[in-house]
Amino acid sequence: MPTIAVVYHSGYGHTHRMAQAVAQGAGAELIAIDAEGNLPAGGWEQLKAADAIIFGTPTYMGSVSWQFKKFADASSKFWFAQEWKDKIAAGFTNSAGLNGDKQSTLNALFTMAMQHGMIWVSQGLMPSNTKAAKRDDVNYLVSFSGAMAQSPSDAGSGEMAAGDLETARLFGERVAAVTARLPGDQPRHTSAATV
Repeated sequence: MPTIAVVYHSGYGHTHRMAQAVAQGAGAELIAIDAEGNLPAGGWEQLKAADAIIFGTPTYMGSVSWQFKKFADASSKFWFAQEWKDKIAAGFTNSAGLNGDKQSTLNALFTMAMQHGMIWVSQGLMPSNTKAAKRDDVNYLVSFSGAMAQSPSDAGSGEMAAGDLETARLFGERVAAVTARLPGDQPRHTSAATV
């Protein structure tokens, strides 16, 4: 069974709730980035050992939170050594607006994963985009590159749309299924400096 980690920052609890749903679907461990942009003790080691890493962040001002960006910048040590190359990657985000420029955030997560040489997993769900569609339907926000959720700015994390949370759970299931289909011992590449 593959080892999957969900590393995420949550400012107000909504992205945390989404991370829980993703982790439930994936059978993954949660690694929270704290309010100062730091991982808990042993967090970097968990990410190094994982077969798949799912990244999560709220969308603030059209991109990742500064706490997540601090984590992303710190991951350059792993990039230099190519420690995450050929690992599975995926991403999710939440914002107050139905659009909220969440696609920019998913693009930032995708770009980080590509810089690390990771293998990106898409959402893999058909959209709920007909006249009969309801807000609590799966993939109502119609994202294909990762999971998206929308939480009104005056709503608590307990008021998140059930469809968004189910979309997140199914996304986690998909990442786990894709990871399980790949060979267990992926070849890890080393940088020229370590050869």
